[in-house]
Amino acid sequence: MDTYRYLREPKVRHQLFEWWKSLSENDFERNKVKIGKGDRARLRRVERPEDALLTEPFFRFLHMMPPEWALPDNILRSALIASVLSHVDKHDDDEKMSFATQLATPKKVTDKKPRMSVLRFQQLQKSRDPEEFFRRLLRSLQLAENPINIFSLADSIWHWMEEYRFGVNRKPTKRLSVRWATDYYLALPK
Repeated sequence: MDTYRYLREPKVRHQLFEWWKSLSENDFERNKVKIGKGDRARLRRVERPEDALLTEPFFRFLHMMPPEWALPDNILRSALIASVLSHVDKHDDDEKMSFATQLATPKKVTDKKPRMSVLRFQQLQKSRDPEEFFRRLLRSLQLAENPINIFSLADSIWHWMEEYRFGVNRKPTKRLSVRWATDYYLALPK
């Protein structure tokens, strides 16, 4: 199953989940990394992904993730992932429920409107830089409410940053916008 493009390895997803879970716990040690009180709150207060680079909680995040997440080419995407995931309170472990699908799914079965409107979804997809993408992701999390599939969200952030840095793939089916559009529009209420 090729559910995740960048978070394929179960070990990496486990590390990410353990870090995310640690945000709800206070003053404990995991993998010899002391997690401090208020890490979630400090990451939630960042106004731009770059702001996370100056916080102690972000470096605790890097200690718990694979070493390549701390490389200069990956550090901004790591900051974006840590900052955004700090806003997720509950994880949805349904592998079939992608982040884009969650945005299209109504809050109640009887509702006819998606959690995020088509217009807002299109704006999210057209984000021009990491700061704009970050702001729109935070807004989409508010609309989607909890629980959120943190693996799908982190994988999507990694993918978006990859396309931001290197351009979109020539094959449309390998593009994040196409993957998101497919998940979103197929999940819209009929």
